[in-house]
Amino acid sequence: MPVELPPPPFELHALEPHMSKESMEYHWGKHHRGYVTNLNKAIAGTDMDGLAIEEIVKATWNNGAPTASFNNAAQVWNHTFFWDSMKPEGGGEPSGKLLESINTAFGSFEEFSKQFKTAAVTQFGSGWAWLVTDSAGALSVVKTPNAETPIASGAGTPVLCCDVWEHAYYVDYRNQRPVYVDTFMDKLINWGKVEERYAAACG
Repeated sequence: MPVELPPPPFELHALEPHMSKESMEYHWGKHHRGYVTNLNKAIAGTDMDGLAIEEIVKATWNNGAPTASFNNAAQVWNHTFFWDSMKPEGGGEPSGKLLESINTAFGSFEEFSKQFKTAAVTQFGSGWAWLVTDSAGALSVVKTPNAETPIASGAGTPVLCCDVWEHAYYVDYRNQRPVYVDTFMDKLINWGKVEERYAAACG
């Protein structure tokens, strides 16, 4: 069974004015779809055909020397995780155990936000910024280049990510990545989903 392109958890226009329908049509409808198409071509007839996408990502990881199959599989997984990290009228702050753990790890939510934005803005070229946790619930911010993802590298269990490939923001923000990242943090994050992921990761 081929890997399928999952729809975002919202209509393509639902994040406007912060992320336009046009941007989603390109980003999800062309880029994400292209990764799915290329991955299915690469794994057709192999022992990875029919595996879950996370299994394919881990099976194709090559210790920092990613293969074409890894790049496409990881981008499928990363993008799905990214869409699920957002919602209309998102942003604000988390609550409960997640907020407590952010305060423990970073000193305050404001300091976490500063570090996450810095990671996203300073990732040279294409890549991702992540909030990850270890099994004990300790949080940290990491960034990865290109398609690399913590689920393959072992950098932690991701609970939040921001896509900083240029195609993620160029339609709406042109070359102003910092403005895009600020908007993602302040207006788009689905903290309820991040809290669910954190609770699941920590048992």
